[in-house]
Amino acid sequence: MSLVVQKFGGSSVANAQRVMAAARKAIRAKHVGNQVIVVVSARGDTTDELIELAKEITENPPAREMDMLLSTGEQISISLMAMAIQSLGERAISLTGAQVGIVTDSTHTKARIKSISTARMRKALADGYIVIVAGFQGIDEDDNITTLGRGGSDTTAVALAAVMKHDSSGPKLDVACDIFTDVDGVYTTDPRIVPEARKVDAISYDEMLELASAGAGVMHSRSIEFARKFDVPLQVRSSFTDSEGTWIVPEAEWMTKIPVCGAALVRDEARISLEGVPDTPGISHRIFEAVSAKNIVVDMIAQSVGSNGRANVGFTVPSNELTPTLDALQPLVRELGARLVHDAQVSKISIVGTGMKTNTGIAEKMFAALASEKINMKMITTGEIKISVLVDKADAAQALRAVHAVFSLEKARQGAGGNVGDVNHSKITSGHDHKNTDDLLEITRQLTSMEEILVSEVQKTVDQGRITLFGLPDKPGNSLAIFQAVAGGGIVVDMIVQNLCGEKVDLSFSVPRDQLQSALSLAVNAANSTGVKVQASADSEIATLYVLGVGMRTHTGVARRIFGTLASAGINIIMINTSETCISVVVQKNQGELAEKQLKKVFDLD
Repeated sequence: MSLVVQKFGGSSVANAQRVMAAARKAIRAKHVGNQVIVVVSARGDTTDELIELAKEITENPPAREMDMLLSTGEQISISLMAMAIQSLGERAISLTGAQVGIVTDSTHTKARIKSISTARMRKALADGYIVIVAGFQGIDEDDNITTLGRGGSDTTAVALAAVMKHDSSGPKLDVACDIFTDVDGVYTTDPRIVPEARKVDAISYDEMLELASAGAGVMHSRSIEFARKFDVPLQVRSSFTDSEGTWIVPEAEWMTKIPVCGAALVRDEARISLEGVPDTPGISHRIFEAVSAKNIVVDMIAQSVGSNGRANVGFTVPSNELTPTLDALQPLVRELGARLVHDAQVSKISIVGTGMKTNTGIAEKMFAALASEKINMKMITTGEIKISVLVDKADAAQALRAVHAVFSLEKARQGAGGNVGDVNHSKITSGHDHKNTDDLLEITRQLTSMEEILVSEVQKTVDQGRITLFGLPDKPGNSLAIFQAVAGGGIVVDMIVQNLCGEKVDLSFSVPRDQLQSALSLAVNAANSTGVKVQASADSEIATLYVLGVGMRTHTGVARRIFGTLASAGINIIMINTSETCISVVVQKNQGELAEKQLKKVFDLD
């Protein structure tokens, strides 16, 4: 038996004509033999209008009452959708999040799903109804209405698909999820900024997760987290046509041959730097504990190597979270005798691709594209399949165009206007059911705490060395010159962390230990060619810990748990790097084994 979950966003139900068009799509899906669940958002600008209504009453409305207010937008949509389907001769029933049984935590306006009951949906589907569910909302254990925050309707849709696929209380279902929106799929970048952007036919969960967190606005990263954790095939497609969209699926072999599949922009970022914090165990933990206590999601984290007993920690947050972040940090900054610097006029440019794992020279190519446009990089962080740089907001659009062009993302290739490879609808919807008993037991356990962080593995490597250049002039092309010199020596760079401190940058990166001295010589010579003699250090006695999982960045407490665990063991963190699927920390080699043991223990991976 097959089930299709269809999600329609606000623009897809903005008026009566569009509601009727969406209703016909749901009916057609049922007539070809599927059971159908429809998730809808509030119509058009309804949510914004409700927020404005609240502001007419008070500038600081209570979060609980905002949830009560905002949830009414979806309630309007589900009733209209049910009426539309019934007027076309099919049976339909509308249900709020509470009526379905979507149970969340009690974090109003940013709630996370804990569990979902399938009983009422299964009964309605068995009775021949198309089930219409309000997106974006649930109910906590005290019967308070809650909302899920940004991207909440996508999250609802994928969560419903996940629970219906794996819940053992009903018949086995082949499940797929269609996200209907006002675009016809995922593009290599935002076509409003880069008109030559190309539609992608298929993309992996991890690539989409990184692109979503990096600014691709088609889907929110939380919904991709659900899809990856619970093996739910997704298709992003247009509400206004019947053409195929973009499939988001498990990684396929052909994807690993493509170095970069897309580029993204987060326009409204704020950079915060704590300069001169004590270079001692526990400092990172205290910083990010203060921020996560306010439920603020940190994006890029770049902690470079300390000197003279002091270190610098830089990170970014959404620009609208800058004020509460500064408020949270001020007491700690005064206590530590550090300096707090911030910049709200920055943007993040990222490139993503599974092929980064096996292709070299990607970072240098990106940096060269930016240098050719005289665009300066204020921060750099790298992940296994993502490279992100922070630039001035005024340069953001040009930076995006430059990196999109340098990787020829406008051209047809496999999975983007060329052969899609081994991805097709029949394989997607029914090709991933070979779970063994242990897998199914683990999935069942996860269904009782659906949106808890899933840390799958902790890895340790001790074959890398670390190089740091202090006080590099903050000018376009300087970092490029260093990495071109290192690459010219046939040396592969792994982790890169660049942090801006005043008018200078500290640049740290890791290379194979047996090539450390050669890389150091090449880097220093390239740095000195800038006309300013820089201080450099190298360390061959390091261990790198990789904490791997789903949604590492969006779960505000993950970094806190990592840093807190290491602090409690007296382990000092030398470098930090983050992505959506991995948080990496560098420690001294003689503490690597203890660090690995403690991290596995805190995430129940013993």
